[in-house]
Amino acid sequence: MVDWISLAVPFAYLGILVGSLATFSSLYRKRKSAKSSSLEPWFPPHLQRNIYLSLLHLEPSGSKEKSVAVPDSVLKAALLRRAAEDINRIIAIRSAKQALNVLLQRGSVGDDLWQRFLRAEKEVEDELKDVVQEANALAQNWGQTIFQSASEMVNNTSVRQKVAEVQAQAKADREWWDRKRASIQNDFMKELDAGASASSRPNTSVGEKLGSDEDAVLVEAGGPAATGSATGGGKGGGKKRKGKK
Repeated sequence: MVDWISLAVPFAYLGILVGSLATFSSLYRKRKSAKSSSLEPWFPPHLQRNIYLSLLHLEPSGSKEKSVAVPDSVLKAALLRRAAEDINRIIAIRSAKQALNVLLQRGSVGDDLWQRFLRAEKEVEDELKDVVQEANALAQNWGQTIFQSASEMVNNTSVRQKVAEVQAQAKADREWWDRKRASIQNDFMKELDAGASASSRPNTSVGEKLGSDEDAVLVEAGGPAATGSATGGGKGGGKKRKGKK
């Protein structure tokens, strides 16, 4: 006879084990989902997407006047702006992924930051699919070329920003060079004034030296006459002495 009690015990144990594991898994997924949803988003709110959706779902006013539908050209321009913003976010994701992965392996960042990044990457992927679908809905096969046009817009905007930065830097450099040139001119004029004053001083000393040389020549010129008169007086005194003898 089969002992049902001995057979029921292992089945009951397996049922309790499977139920506990399922409960734990469900609670863990709910807690993880709640934690990831409470994390701060990686990117700010998508303003271009909100503008496009607002234009797309623009409801007619309640007045009796005939409401004007949003033209397709406006919707296409708004969708193109949305795609351009998605291009910027793709560039940011690709540039940050490698560095963040290295930091995560080294333990420099926590799992919260990595979960934020993964969620942002998933949102960007869903956003790209949504843009392609919207582009194909507005124009046939436009979804294949919309991101190419958006990339050209992004490159053009980047070039304009760089040109504006260069122009602003050139203006600052021009002001610096004007101040530097004025300072150099002032220093040069000071050196010229100092050189002129220094060159005038040796001329004065040379004039004084010439005057002293002329005086010396005059004194030397009067010296032999004075010597001759003194010699003549001596000879006359000698003759007088001889007459007395």
